[in-house]
Amino acid sequence: MPPPSLFDPWLASRRFGIVIDAGSSGSRLQIYSWLDARALRSQGVRLDVLPKVEKGAKDGNAWMTKVEPGLSTFSDNVDGVGPYLAPLLAHAWNIIPPSLHFQTPIFLLATAGMRLLPPDRQTAILRASCEFLRFHSNFQLDNPNDHGPCGSHVRIISGEEEGLFGWIAINYLMDGFQARGDDDRTTYGFLDMGGASTQIAFEPQKEIREAPDENLHEVRLRLLDGSEMTHDVFVTTWLGYGTNQARERYVGQVISGYESSRTDTVVEVDQERVPDPCLPRNLIRKETPVYTGESTSHSRKAHVLVGTGSFENCLHQTNPLLNKTVTCDDPPCLFNGVHVPAIDFSVSRFIGVSEYWYSSEHIFGLGGTYDFAQYERAASEFCQLDWSEIMRRHERSRKEGHLGGDGEEVKSGEVVAVGQWGPHVELSRLEMQCFKAAWIVNVLHEGIGIPRVSERKGATPGDKVKQKAAQKGLGAPPFQSLDTVGETAITWTLGKMVVEASREVPPLFESAAPIHDPMHDDAAHRTNSTQLPQSTGYNHLKSPFYRADTLSYPILAVYFLVFFGLFIILFRMRRECRKRVRRFMRRYLRHHDKSLEEGKYVNGNGNGNGSSSSSPTGSRPSSPEPPSPKSVFQQIRRIIIPPPLKPVSSTTQMRPIIIRTNSGSQRHAHRISDPLNHYQNGAPIGPVSPRLASFPSMTSTDTLQSIPSAHPLYAFSQSRNSSQVNLVPRQPATRGNSGTQTPDGAHVDEG
Repeated sequence: MPPPSLFDPWLASRRFGIVIDAGSSGSRLQIYSWLDARALRSQGVRLDVLPKVEKGAKDGNAWMTKVEPGLSTFSDNVDGVGPYLAPLLAHAWNIIPPSLHFQTPIFLLATAGMRLLPPDRQTAILRASCEFLRFHSNFQLDNPNDHGPCGSHVRIISGEEEGLFGWIAINYLMDGFQARGDDDRTTYGFLDMGGASTQIAFEPQKEIREAPDENLHEVRLRLLDGSEMTHDVFVTTWLGYGTNQARERYVGQVISGYESSRTDTVVEVDQERVPDPCLPRNLIRKETPVYTGESTSHSRKAHVLVGTGSFENCLHQTNPLLNKTVTCDDPPCLFNGVHVPAIDFSVSRFIGVSEYWYSSEHIFGLGGTYDFAQYERAASEFCQLDWSEIMRRHERSRKEGHLGGDGEEVKSGEVVAVGQWGPHVELSRLEMQCFKAAWIVNVLHEGIGIPRVSERKGATPGDKVKQKAAQKGLGAPPFQSLDTVGETAITWTLGKMVVEASREVPPLFESAAPIHDPMHDDAAHRTNSTQLPQSTGYNHLKSPFYRADTLSYPILAVYFLVFFGLFIILFRMRRECRKRVRRFMRRYLRHHDKSLEEGKYVNGNGNGNGSSSSSPTGSRPSSPEPPSPKSVFQQIRRIIIPPPLKPVSSTTQMRPIIIRTNSGSQRHAHRISDPLNHYQNGAPIGPVSPRLASFPSMTSTDTLQSIPSAHPLYAFSQSRNSSQVNLVPRQPATRGNSGTQTPDGAHVDEG
């Protein structure tokens, strides 16, 4: 797909930004765009808001693409990083016009998978990624600094940064940022749960802060008018408290408890059946414990778990995994001894993404406003299903292409069955759904402390819930799960781009500190981020990845039209240009070359008497004096802007005409007409040769004496001097070799 045309109105004053989310299972490239603040200021739009960050593609889902596996898998094959990133970079070339590449920042930010690698492997992968992006693209990158070879543009982010960017994204989409002069509006809290960790980010209420909290991070964002808003946000992460690692700890706990209570030591492990209430009924899984309470070799072996499908027992057995009994060194704490400021749930509202949404919507169809009673009822019904029945329903949904994923089967407008899932629901999700539902309930209520309330009266449509939550008035739900707002996905990458778009807004004052990532206390490294990427040579022009950056067809068309238009203009003016060039050359040579004028040498004094002390009459000086730059400039100026013609008056000096006789003698005739034309019988007969302009003027008496009475010019001169026009018929003249022969035998040179 080619980049959009330069003439597309959608591209007017549009800026772009690229984020590559290098996760553990794959890398996802996302392109965002926003309008330049300088252009918006001249359009009369509202300026006390943040820049509007949206998808970076005009149509469809082209703003995002993904490759697998994760970037961390190249720890032993660094040379494979380039081919791995090449499809992502090629996709960005095809979306963003080449003329905007130099001002488009690109970020490669790695998360959980890269965090687990040794430092030397991390450095090698990041360096290879940086070199590939810098060498094969013109996108904007940081100069090398303490963060890495590409500065903060290619690096590993922490779980806290991931949570903080997510907090910015959710409040940006839900209009949660406080408007100026509106003190009643508060921000949303952000909850994110993945496979390895879970994060929380929120803005504590100032009224309940007992003391300044040094764990708060200042979030500065710049509005379109250049003013700034500031929020103090608390963010923390619990590593090992994501659904996958929590499941591993749970399996170890279940096997440990089973081994400590069993009495028969003869039965082989493969023949044992460990009951598991967090699996659907009669589901059999063979799992190996990772975390066990004892170090016996028997308890570390793989065991066969059989599901009993009891959601209530699953809640009870997963509760200890929160480790709420751990000592709190910095109170208040939530779970596992992690300090978290006090939360006022009568004011604070939280939104959960990722696993909070998947476990609620994909199986139960309960995404949106969270209702504890309804959620617990749906989870209990699912866990009690026999695994064979779950498989049958899943297969039927796959064949029918059911895409709802809302847990309902509708026929003729009526719900006839529940528990139907779309083909995007994998079997692994169905196997772990009972455990994940119980773990989410425990984290929300026992861990974070969200009250168990039931606000739903039946199934409230998700759209109405979102609209109600956006108002954030009385009765808004304390927790809801979301995946998108409108058509924009809720991801931490969006929060990163909101910061980037805000950073590009010109401040009100030049002394204002630059906007930088909230987790970075040192903003000095951001001073070089606006510089263009350093060139590494011209070899990238030969790269196969350079296809989209070579020439843009719209730019070529513009250049062709411009040059074609200039050619047409010059072609139509060719005669005028030729005339002006000739006029310039004649004036230039007459003034500076001191050449002969019709056999009469004009000396350096300009007296025109034909004598010269340095050369004989009729010869040309051997080395004429070179013109001065000033005189050349004056001649050019006269050609470009010709001087205005002066009206002819009685005192105008007339220019002589040379009349050459057969004997070679010369006589002068004074022309009493317009300085540029001579006349015969009152009618113009052509311009006077410019070469005659250098001769001195003569009086009318001398002129009449120097012209024979038989010559037509004599009659013309007489008629003008006597204020009468004598109509003298023009006699035919014969043309000789050197000019026109007059009736008296004289030859007149043609000018």
